[in-house]
Amino acid sequence: MATENCDAMNMDPDADLLSDEELEREAEGFKEQGNAFYIKKDYAEAFNYYTKAIDMCPKNASYYGNRAATLMMLCRYREALEDSQQAVRLDNTFVKGHLREGKCHLSLGNAMAANRCFQRVLELEPDNSQAQQEVKNTEAILEYERMAEIGFDKRDYRMVVFCMDRALDSAPACHKFKILKAECLALLGRYPEAQAVASDILRMDSTNADALYVRGLCLYYEDCIDKAVQFFVQALRMAPDHDKARLACRNAKALKAKKEEGNKAFKDGNFEAAYDLYSDALTIDPNNIKTNAKLYCNRATVGSKLNKLEQAIEDCTKAIKLDETYIKAYLRRAQCYMDTEQYEEAVRDYEKVYQTEHTKEHKHLLKNAQLELKKSKRKDYYKVLGVDKNATEDEIKKAYRKRALLHHPDRHSGASTEVQKEEEKKFKEVGEAFSVLSDPKKKSRYDSGQDLEDDGMNMGDFDANNIFKAFFGGPGGFSFEASGPGNFFFQFG
Repeated sequence: MATENCDAMNMDPDADLLSDEELEREAEGFKEQGNAFYIKKDYAEAFNYYTKAIDMCPKNASYYGNRAATLMMLCRYREALEDSQQAVRLDNTFVKGHLREGKCHLSLGNAMAANRCFQRVLELEPDNSQAQQEVKNTEAILEYERMAEIGFDKRDYRMVVFCMDRALDSAPACHKFKILKAECLALLGRYPEAQAVASDILRMDSTNADALYVRGLCLYYEDCIDKAVQFFVQALRMAPDHDKARLACRNAKALKAKKEEGNKAFKDGNFEAAYDLYSDALTIDPNNIKTNAKLYCNRATVGSKLNKLEQAIEDCTKAIKLDETYIKAYLRRAQCYMDTEQYEEAVRDYEKVYQTEHTKEHKHLLKNAQLELKKSKRKDYYKVLGVDKNATEDEIKKAYRKRALLHHPDRHSGASTEVQKEEEKKFKEVGEAFSVLSDPKKKSRYDSGQDLEDDGMNMGDFDANNIFKAFFGGPGGFSFEASGPGNFFFQFG
């Protein structure tokens, strides 16, 4: 009846002049106009006319139901929820009202409340196919929530993102799902995506503590610790019991302090203390990928100062594993490879750096590593003679005398054929080494990595005996004479 559907006390004062039937007729007119705009997808105008209808007859359930449908199309689900709830309060048998309330609950991520609404529809209409499908949707969301909880506990953040994406298909306005997805994106290092989600929420609700926390988390993981702390503090101001924000704030401050202590110790030359401080910092938050990459690289720098080169290489590798774009870690590792004469590995790292940053400095480092690699594949004449690379001319001569006499074939004439061949090979290498290192021009070419063949020297045709005779001199040459088993004395002709 009109008297039941229209409440004159809530109408405009001018409406006092209208009868109940006239009020209902005018409200129906507004509703029809609203329907026309709804069909045209002009939801803003539809909303206005449904509101006019409600103002005329505030106890008509269908008007609230229609306005709820319009608000849903405008993605204003919380307002739509209020209207649909009001509709079913006015008429508990209003199927569309229950369906819309359930859809609003579902869109906002409250699957349990949504399920109750759809079950009410099935009580009224057991064969309602829409309600049956929506029940399945609510069950799917509950399952995605369950899987996401397990995934988060196992640190399987990709699984959580997958589950939240599926859940958001049915619950597009659920801030809880969006925040969980954004937090996991941050934990996966996908900071721009995480920030975009948090920023969208903050545009709608600037006081949302969860979104403030995620924004801070992204900054924290991007090593912008001071700005991150500001967001964590703001989140705690909005929600003093926000445990994640409190923990992140504490970790951020501790990490910054420990890192700065390590830096100071390094600058002061206290390398052992710096090494320990960086190690302590690395235990604070294993999820902070970018900062931990820097800490590993810093510890590698200290390790190289302490001559812990293999440990330094390992730390650089850990830093690169955390951040594959970290040029400084590649450079530090390459230098450690150079210092440990692992030239192939050094070349590989310098090539990676030069491909990323084409600078003269990086080109020079790469060429130097390539040169050392080339030199390492040749015979090391310094090692053959047993002298340092900075050995003097006299030291080279003395070394040759000692090694030539040690490996001369005549000295091993009584040995097995295998030993004789090995000693003959070493005697030849000693001669090669001396012929190169005793000649300033050849030595210079050798030290610079140039090919000796370009200097007219063919090592394949080299005769070590000629060098030996030239060195020891004498027309009769030089021979070994036996004076007893295993004993020799030198005889010049």
